[in-house]
Amino acid sequence: MASRAIRMDVTSNKPHDNAPRINSVMAEIRKRISARILAPGAKLPSVRAFAKTMLVSTSTVVEAYERLMAEGTIHSRPGSGFYVAAALAPLSLAEIGPKLDRAVDPFWVSRLALDGQDGMIKPGCGWMPPSWMPEETIRRAMRSVARAEPDLLTDYGTPLGLLPLRKLLSRRLSENGVHAAPEHIMLTDSGTQAIDLLCRFLLEPGQTVLVDDPCYFNFHALLRAHRVKIIGLPYTPSGPDVALFEQALSEHQPRLYITNSAIHNPTGAVLSPVIAHRVLTLAERAGLTIIEDDIFADFEDQKAPRLAAFDGLNRVVQIGSFSKTLSASVRCGYIAAPQRWIEPLTDLKIATNFSGNQLCEAVVLAALKDGSYRRHIEAVKVRLSRARLETEARLRGLGITPWIEPQSGIFLWCSLPDGVDAAAVARHALLKNVVLAPGNIFSQSYTASTHMRFNVSHCDDPKLTKVLSEAIDRTRTTP
Repeated sequence: MASRAIRMDVTSNKPHDNAPRINSVMAEIRKRISARILAPGAKLPSVRAFAKTMLVSTSTVVEAYERLMAEGTIHSRPGSGFYVAAALAPLSLAEIGPKLDRAVDPFWVSRLALDGQDGMIKPGCGWMPPSWMPEETIRRAMRSVARAEPDLLTDYGTPLGLLPLRKLLSRRLSENGVHAAPEHIMLTDSGTQAIDLLCRFLLEPGQTVLVDDPCYFNFHALLRAHRVKIIGLPYTPSGPDVALFEQALSEHQPRLYITNSAIHNPTGAVLSPVIAHRVLTLAERAGLTIIEDDIFADFEDQKAPRLAAFDGLNRVVQIGSFSKTLSASVRCGYIAAPQRWIEPLTDLKIATNFSGNQLCEAVVLAALKDGSYRRHIEAVKVRLSRARLETEARLRGLGITPWIEPQSGIFLWCSLPDGVDAAAVARHALLKNVVLAPGNIFSQSYTASTHMRFNVSHCDDPKLTKVLSEAIDRTRTTP
């Protein structure tokens, strides 16, 4: 009789009809374990409390817990409750946050673009084609480094990074109004590693981080890994919505805000001085730290305001890298931060990466000192300007409308025709060997289902227009 009671939901007289509810309870517990919300040895919620949370009967939770015990995920302690088993499930970033169609998962575009087969068209990726990159400059830099002293080629590097490159970066940053002495700069293996180190340094699990909505999708993925609460702020052509920014500061007491100022990803927008001043005033009042990702700085035709320049590296930290303009294979980025942060950040880098990547740093230094790099950048800016105009004209012919006309950069953020879902278009295009970037991978609120980001440097293949046209037509006629 007791066994029958366990297998009957109080909302129904039919035995075994609560299997979906049992599965949902089990899935929620597994999700919490995968996300490290429930660590090994942690006590599970009581049967009664979890039944109330999941809106199911206590018998459903009892059955779910029994099945989780049978598979070894949890165990019971008589008179005490249920506990997570000692073996820790591998961290699954896909289990953190809502379950999404893979076409709107933040890893979807990255996996396809990085692992894509030969002949794949990649207007959804975030970097330029190899043919647009300064191959000869890189080759000369590598030949120069190959003649260096043996210790540069074989030994560990200083965690801060090569001093000559930090001095060069200090001069380059000053061109954008950011005054950072070499001792305020630490080199990293990439822009992503720079943000990861700062998140490790600044955040605790459960704290709140503000991001733009839309924003670079890997911000979402990285913040998931740090198990923080993410709040998206609507982005305007001049910067974040200041009224909602102020409201979020009041309601959520965030620890951090991550943004682009110069060329915003994915919109191509530029922060205005007025909004920059307002954001910094609010951040100062709320004790908020800001990470400013300036990875697209070299693409600018006209210098935009930098939060780090207005702030003087007080509560704004700037990061960047050379993967978009020089080489994605030569991994090198940087952090420009208050001097008081550099020593603890260096300790953290030693703990997680041990040393600097001086071989890559030396290649970047040699390339940046080569006069051909600046000529390459000037040529790329002209080429991008032409590509934006040509891509915009082709997209408008399909009823795809840019949100704004960016001053510079590689992206167009566009609205699709009425009634067309971007994820459905992306799924169809993938069948034709085309990788697109549907809007909701950039949106924390998932309100960009009719938007798409296009990388204009990958949009010159005539096949793209044909595939987009077919996908739009099919989406319109498919329920």
